[in-house]
Amino acid sequence: MSALPKVAVLGCGHWGKNLARNFAELGALQAVVDPNPETARTHADMHGVAAMTQDEALASDVDGIVIAAPAELHHDLAMDVIAAGKHVYVEKPIALSVTDGEEMVAAAQAADRILMVGHLLQYHPVFAELRRRVQEGSLGQLRYAYSHRLSTGIFRVAEDAGWSLAPHDVSMLLSLFGEAPDRIR
Repeated sequence: MSALPKVAVLGCGHWGKNLARNFAELGALQAVVDPNPETARTHADMHGVAAMTQDEALASDVDGIVIAAPAELHHDLAMDVIAAGKHVYVEKPIALSVTDGEEMVAAAQAADRILMVGHLLQYHPVFAELRRRVQEGSLGQLRYAYSHRLSTGIFRVAEDAGWSLAPHDVSMLLSLFGEAPDRIR
């Protein structure tokens, strides 16, 4: 790819503002979208990009849309993005049901679009080094793992800690083991 893809961030709230900042620093941010026009304008001005409505972003020339909206909206928003012919990055959890997640994956595959879930800890340098060491065997054979959360994050109503926080832990454990578990207790 010769040119950096251009994205719009949909949702400039708790986590979306961080994604907008990071994509702006990369030079990939072209627009921001938020249901609150004042919020959209504030972040657009902050990053020197356009403030758009969702419909404008879907009809624009951006390559992809980053979804940082409440989890209960992920499925419908992602399906709209894919239908508009754009790639989609959706914050975790991908959806609040397996059926919705599978439908999103199938739609992205059928449209030849990338569907990426925001498992940001996969890219943290410390985790990347841990994964490298596990894969090379320098830590011995990985046989057992557990996870313990020290912070509960922000209080959510539509999703619980299992949907909001556990996807990070599960994603990292699956990556370290390189396979799905045969049992969970």
